[in-house]
Amino acid sequence: MRDNDSYSHKFFLEFTSIMKKLVNGIVEFRKTCLENYREKFAHLALGQFPDALFIACSDSRVVPNLFASTNPGDLFVIRNVGNLIPSFSDSRITQGSSEEAAIEFSLTNLPIKNIIVCGHSDCGAMRAILEGIEKLDSPGLKGWLKHCECVLDDAAIDDVKFKQLADHNKLSQINILQQMGHVKTYPKVIEKMNEGLLNVHGWYFDIATGDVYAYEEKFKQFTLIDEDEASAILSRLN
Repeated sequence: MRDNDSYSHKFFLEFTSIMKKLVNGIVEFRKTCLENYREKFAHLALGQFPDALFIACSDSRVVPNLFASTNPGDLFVIRNVGNLIPSFSDSRITQGSSEEAAIEFSLTNLPIKNIIVCGHSDCGAMRAILEGIEKLDSPGLKGWLKHCECVLDDAAIDDVKFKQLADHNKLSQINILQQMGHVKTYPKVIEKMNEGLLNVHGWYFDIATGDVYAYEEKFKQFTLIDEDEASAILSRLN
């Protein structure tokens, strides 16, 4: 078998394996879980009432509903490569974006009180930025990653006290702060924050450990969300 044929065959087997897992998973859900969710889904069919907008990377390893133990209807989610949010001015230049639409829709129609920008370790987007996006062959990806202007310079590092992290993970944490700043350029976000009706948070998910960290402005670092940190966050919200 030629190399190309071998690769195609391997890809086909992997693809069909994933599809088999998905299809069988639906059947398994119907058999073992659906009955417990029927009342929940019947309620959700009348409308959604999440109080958090969760902005995450498209990376398949990042599963907010798993590590935050949330249920259907709890989170309104934006996912894209690098958990990026174009600044409001950039979004206007490109005649709007799906991110802009999601922010405006959620803050206008849903009881959103918190926006969480969640980056993660070992992010391919951050690696690409470090290596230089001009090297990318994909015009779409190259253009998209320009919404992250992060660099590992002294000014950026002053904003975060890093623990022992690889450079691409440092960049991921810096990017979270930058995207929080971009979120705060949207008129509806500004309006809600000025009224004291909205909080913007920065979280970092460590894939290797499953730990989640929250950015603490007064310490200028990401702090593990354990019971003590959770109490501190909830106390501020109250």
